[in-house]
Amino acid sequence: ALARAEAGRGAAERTAEAERQLELADRAVLARGITSFHDAGVSYAELDRLAAMADTGRLGVRLWVMVRDTVANHAANLHRYRRVGERAGKLTVRAIKVSIDGALGSRGAWLLEPYADLPGSTGLATTDPAEVRELARLALEQDYQLCVHAIGDRANRETLDIFTEALGSVPDGRQRRWRIEHAQHLNPAEIPRFAELGVVAAMQGIHCTSDAPYVVARLGERRAEEGAYVWRKLADAGAVIVNGTDAPVEPVDPIASFYATVTRQLADGTRFYPDQALSREEALATYTKNAAWAAFEENDKGTLELGKLADITVLDRDLLTIPEDEIPATRVVWTIVGGEVLHEAPAGPAAL
Repeated sequence: ALARAEAGRGAAERTAEAERQLELADRAVLARGITSFHDAGVSYAELDRLAAMADTGRLGVRLWVMVRDTVANHAANLHRYRRVGERAGKLTVRAIKVSIDGALGSRGAWLLEPYADLPGSTGLATTDPAEVRELARLALEQDYQLCVHAIGDRANRETLDIFTEALGSVPDGRQRRWRIEHAQHLNPAEIPRFAELGVVAAMQGIHCTSDAPYVVARLGERRAEEGAYVWRKLADAGAVIVNGTDAPVEPVDPIASFYATVTRQLADGTRFYPDQALSREEALATYTKNAAWAAFEENDKGTLELGKLADITVLDRDLLTIPEDEIPATRVVWTIVGGEVLHEAPAGPAAL
């Protein structure tokens, strides 16, 4: 019935509805204090829509977009869609997204060893590594970043092997800033490879505390301890870590993800391998200067400096100094993009 109803709507009506939804999403992320949003996978048709909205001043948040499509469509379109900081700095298209495995919760993450609670399965590759290699070739050819969803330890190893081969074929491979999205479960041998290759670990603090109730069941105690959500090990090995929420998988709430990153505390008060937490300063960097660097935007944003964009989030308390248990109650007062206040909290202490 839904499909019939959708088919009965005209193209103009469908476009108007899609743009209305995008405008609602724009307001929602601004209300959460987000000034730049890394969108991890849109189609070329959606890019056309976003470009039209940016051209007419209907985007408040700055978008850095990964394109997700087939190898054939990428080969035909990548050169036409690459845009860096265009549309008043509101839309950048310079990255390709592909998933090489599934999720840990559904036992779809691709593992080196079988699941502890499903001995006959090691998960699956959702994309043939040969196809990922072809995308890597296109990314190098068209000067795009390659961003690969990899959760399981085998998925991460296969991805890093592909990156090693591709980035090693060009003299500036370490400067390409390719990314692994999630990097949730790593074999210890892979941890130093991120820094060695200049690969960004794009992780989500909130995933650790959301997934923790079943991680040991899926992986067993040894694998969970040595390689699950190992932010501290990655940071100590020199990797650049970028934070996020993976919306709509998790709510768009940077404060909640920040809290998970620095505490690894579950709702029941227990902490999931707390030795892998980051400091508050490190966690703040994963949302600011690291994220800017991962998008080749460190000269324009990520820190408050003369000459950079006036993209500022004002909170009602200092995340770096307040008692730990107050962090979740932190609220956004203003979200400022390009010097313009695009979100302001309702007046009054009760509203904050």
